[in-house]
Amino acid sequence: MFSTLPFLLGAGSTYTLIIAASAVIIISFVFGELAKKTSIPSVLMLIILGIVANIALADKLGGFDFDSILPILGTVGLIMIVLEAALELELKREKLVPIAKSMLIAFIGLIASTWAAAMILQYFVPGMTSVSAWLYATTLSILSSAIIIPSVGDLRSDKKEFHIYESTFSDIMGIMLFYFLSGQLEAAEGTGGTAGFLMNIVLTVVVSLIISYLIVLIFQKIKSHVKLFLLIAVLLLFYSLGKQIHLSSLLMILIFGLLIANMKLFFFGPLKKYLNYKEAHHIYEGLHVITMETAFVVRTFFFVIFGITIVLSSLANLEVAMISGLIILSIYAIRYIILRAFIGEDILPQLFIAPRGLITILLYYAIPESAKIEGFQPGILLWTIIGTSLIMTFAMIYDKNRGGKAVKKAEIAPVGYRRWEAPAVVVEEEVK
Repeated sequence: MFSTLPFLLGAGSTYTLIIAASAVIIISFVFGELAKKTSIPSVLMLIILGIVANIALADKLGGFDFDSILPILGTVGLIMIVLEAALELELKREKLVPIAKSMLIAFIGLIASTWAAAMILQYFVPGMTSVSAWLYATTLSILSSAIIIPSVGDLRSDKKEFHIYESTFSDIMGIMLFYFLSGQLEAAEGTGGTAGFLMNIVLTVVVSLIISYLIVLIFQKIKSHVKLFLLIAVLLLFYSLGKQIHLSSLLMILIFGLLIANMKLFFFGPLKKYLNYKEAHHIYEGLHVITMETAFVVRTFFFVIFGITIVLSSLANLEVAMISGLIILSIYAIRYIILRAFIGEDILPQLFIAPRGLITILLYYAIPESAKIEGFQPGILLWTIIGTSLIMTFAMIYDKNRGGKAVKKAEIAPVGYRRWEAPAVVVEEEVK
């Protein structure tokens, strides 16, 4: 396939780009179907596709500025992924305990993993300061919902639900931690310390709720058939404006998703009369479909381009591999302790479902210049992403095989049964 691409790319026409983009999307769909059968994350296959494309077409791809494209794709993909996850969260009374437990596990795991990775980076990377170490470590400590959510569809419902909640909360809290640390480092982006950060969160929640209510009330009255992409544009606009005034913009997306997915809960009392539930529910259903489709496309191009930008020589560095190995080891050691404490003994395959991915890469590119350390090798990120993804793959394959063996065993030795018969009644002889 790649032998014909140099000729196609040489043409440099609009049709060439259309062919390339279409081929990538088709291949990504095939990878997604393959992932369901093999438990190999499609994200990993997309990165490998990018690496192979870069090797085969190095002279043709050299003129593209992929580094400027990645942050844009990553940001849009991040918004779509969080929105997609929020649209699936049902805030019911019986869900409060699983949600609270998942949030607590995600929070403790994030802080503990960040601390451990920061200690490792400070010790092994020359010139690494405390604040910079925490920034780099935060990027390495956030679960990838972009990998987890599409990969856990075959798990038991309670385990699937746990991973959706945990990865979503890890995304949100990890990004908030990253920008909090960035704000402490750069006075221009400062939040006024912990108190200012908490005020920022409160302000974000209030603004998000007001905007979310207004969006639902306005869009339920719009009769046009193109209002869903208009809604996406509005959300992207508010996200970007929120970033400009240093609000926690991703929290805005999460709150909007939760509100429109749980309208009957949020529109209570006097607010209930303003909600046209039928029309608003149509918006929810359409938005859910568009969000999934958009997230798929953006995620596809993001990881392929990331694969193209990878410098393979960084993977051959023994010190980089050792640092990555220690970070990966700390991730699972901490995760084992937390899951045993909160869940108990049934922690497989949850223990090994802790991949790093899109947000790790996105936040790495967002590290302020004043915090960047020359001695830090990007290969550490790549090793961690590949290592945690492969570990998750093997765990999912093992879990699927274990489930398959249990089913086969039940089929081979089914539970027996016998026809019911009325018990015989024994009448004692009358004593004469």
